[in-house]
Amino acid sequence: MIRRAPLALCGGLTAALVLAVTGCSSSSASSSDSDASGGTPRLKVSGGYMPKPVSDMAAGFLTVTNSGRSADRLTSITSDISDDVTIHRTENAKMREVKSFDIPADGELDLERGGNHIMFANLKKRPSQGQEVGIELHFEKTDPIKVELPVKEINYNPATH
Repeated sequence: MIRRAPLALCGGLTAALVLAVTGCSSSSASSSDSDASGGTPRLKVSGGYMPKPVSDMAAGFLTVTNSGRSADRLTSITSDISDDVTIHRTENAKMREVKSFDIPADGELDLERGGNHIMFANLKKRPSQGQEVGIELHFEKTDPIKVELPVKEINYNPATH
């Protein structure tokens, strides 16, 4: 099921449509781009999910693809499920909170198991497998993108499914 919700109008640009990622489908969320030449970032979110939390912490994973000719930066993520949502870089098996992630022009940002990821601390409620968790991604240049992360089994790995 694809849900569409308009974002606020910004500087005379047409309203962006947000598509929510659901289940295992190939649904995605994207930002609009009024510049057909691709001179601005053109972001699309896909493959999002959250393994079922077993404590008051959880992780989230997704891919942001930029088909535009300009880079952007993921600067924060918000969610109703936690007031403490951060982004982490994983290097040499060590996790470290960062302020942002670059999204290169004609490239992608992969937030994946064993690598860079979203961290939800102090969960207000623990979602069950099969539910969805709403998040909003905030960028340096592009309008925010709302995404629904399906909650998967604890050991879910899209590479093996």
